[in-house]
Amino acid sequence: MIADLTAQVASLQQQLDWFKRQLFGEKSEKRLEVSASVQADLLAALEVPVEAIPPTPVDTITYTRRQKQRDADTVTDSGLRFDVSVPVETIELPDPAGLPDDPRGVIGEKISYRLAQRPGSYVVLKYVRRVIKHDQTIHCAPAPASVLESSVADVSLLAGLLTDKFAYHLPLYRQHQRLADAGIQVSRSSLTQWTQRAIDLLRPIVEAQHRHLLQSRVLAMDETPIKAGREKQGKLRQAYLWPIYGQDHEIVFHYAPSREHRHVKAFLGEGFAGTLLSDGYEAYSAYAAQNAQVKHAACWSHTRRYFEHAKEAEPKAEEALTLIGALYRHEALIREKQLDGEAKHKYRLNHSEPIVTAFWAWCEQQCRRSELTPSHPLVKALKYARTRTEELKVFLADPDVPIDTNHLERALRPVPMGRRNWLFCWSEIGAEHVAIIQSLLVTCRLHGVNAHAYLVDVLQRVGQHPASRVNELTPREWKVRFADNPLRSDIERGGNCAAV
Repeated sequence: MIADLTAQVASLQQQLDWFKRQLFGEKSEKRLEVSASVQADLLAALEVPVEAIPPTPVDTITYTRRQKQRDADTVTDSGLRFDVSVPVETIELPDPAGLPDDPRGVIGEKISYRLAQRPGSYVVLKYVRRVIKHDQTIHCAPAPASVLESSVADVSLLAGLLTDKFAYHLPLYRQHQRLADAGIQVSRSSLTQWTQRAIDLLRPIVEAQHRHLLQSRVLAMDETPIKAGREKQGKLRQAYLWPIYGQDHEIVFHYAPSREHRHVKAFLGEGFAGTLLSDGYEAYSAYAAQNAQVKHAACWSHTRRYFEHAKEAEPKAEEALTLIGALYRHEALIREKQLDGEAKHKYRLNHSEPIVTAFWAWCEQQCRRSELTPSHPLVKALKYARTRTEELKVFLADPDVPIDTNHLERALRPVPMGRRNWLFCWSEIGAEHVAIIQSLLVTCRLHGVNAHAYLVDVLQRVGQHPASRVNELTPREWKVRFADNPLRSDIERGGNCAAV
């Protein structure tokens, strides 16, 4: 009984330390490397070849102090940089008092710059159409077409609402306050309706992006919680967004009311054939087990986190972190050398595989320790790793398989960041809209596409573009076909429109 209570206290203490770290400590997973001598002793004991472990890179910084000079693209000594798309307003200051007004005395100019901002830059477009009587007939130019029928919202406003809320996490009620501060009275329900109707127009584009994404050889998949719909009075339902990341740097979010296994099959379907990379949730391995054409790969980053949590309770966990850290140093060298295909495959076999072999040998040694109880954090980490031995080796055989799902976790970050601001979705339809618009906004960011310019163009183009070629409107295709000459709103085109 004493032994059981002692183990329970140790487990609870470890959990308490972890919660304290989440509240008050650093969230970063970066780890300080142990000394080279300690690493050498550990690797020698595990019989890892010396050439399989790259040295920790060390930068030698040398410089000579010289007088401060401006870079070629720096317009001020303070380092202000901007491109030609930024509007510049020139303000000419009056000359000092008491000087004669003689232009012959002007010998030059001094120019300084200052970055400024306009609060709530909204513009009302006033369209003037002349009514002409000719040959006993009244003639008048038709009203300009609107993206949303019977709506006063310009396409530039729709794109701004979407990017402000879903890319910059500004809820509609705050945008409504900003409109009011700018002297514009619009109901909040109108903002909600405009947002919903605009996202519905984008739904076919996301469906086309999903069809192309399923053609990838390697997919990464995850799930993130979201509150959507009311379960009962005073409580919202726990739901999930399931992001899928493809090889062409496209991502599609799917909404599901639960975390059940069946959703993986519903989103991937029967047609996917390739490698599915995921964390340790058993829904993904179950899907791969039911499909002979699908191979499941596991994430080394999630495996590492278990040993990271165990290192305070058991110093031996540092040895596992050292080995996994060596794997990641090799991945960094692969990116630095820009290795791909067969060259990347051979490099992993020659350098990463010996480390993986040593890691499993180390796990076997730790499992023989009789003093470790089943509830010990290190035992949990060992169990997590050993039950996914084959899945963690997949990246060694296929150079297209990443070592972890960190690229996917970085891509889905806007969802939890936005969740801290808009908190929840009032309905399940709202959660579906979040999935649709985030699929496009995140993909735009992955491809370096300006999200606002993309939405302004696509919202106008989607109604006239052939449905059979809707895939051309996905950010990946749009960047090649339309980015150089996109459709613009009237406020950008200028012309005869007069600003009020």
